[in-house]
Amino acid sequence: MTSLARRVLAWGRRRAEDVLAALLAAMFIAFVVQIFMRYAMNAPVGWTTEVSTLAWFWGILWGAALVLTEEEEIRFDLIHGAVPAGVRRLFDAITGAVVVAVFAWSLPAVYDYVTFMKVERSTYLAIRMDLLFSVYLVFAVAMIIRHGWIVWRAVTGRARATGAGA
Repeated sequence: MTSLARRVLAWGRRRAEDVLAALLAAMFIAFVVQIFMRYAMNAPVGWTTEVSTLAWFWGILWGAALVLTEEEEIRFDLIHGAVPAGVRRLFDAITGAVVVAVFAWSLPAVYDYVTFMKVERSTYLAIRMDLLFSVYLVFAVAMIIRHGWIVWRAVTGRARATGAGA
């Protein structure tokens, strides 16, 4: 990968982190407003729950798709770490191919569902549901790309960035 491509990807990753930080801030602020309105003003508001839930939903999928690296993903790797490097590459190729296949197979149906949801709106903020669910499409495409890259590295014999057993 060229130096320019790495700089562009690093810049994009930092912007994705900025979006995730904004989502966390929105969730926290909505939570604080909710507590204040409920207990200090005795006038609970519903929109804060919706903001918190939507920011959480978007934060989880956005972060998993665009912020977390392969090394930061939580995995059960007792067996993976105990086998030789060639077997680890085989495991990576098989599991990566399964992930790519499942997400690629489901993508048309997910797209249809997300676009269908344009007829619905959220309860308090009246945001179109297709916009709210669109983050799942970003997540699915990112998983296809990430795991396709894992398969490519496994098939070509390239080690993970953190080394064997990671």
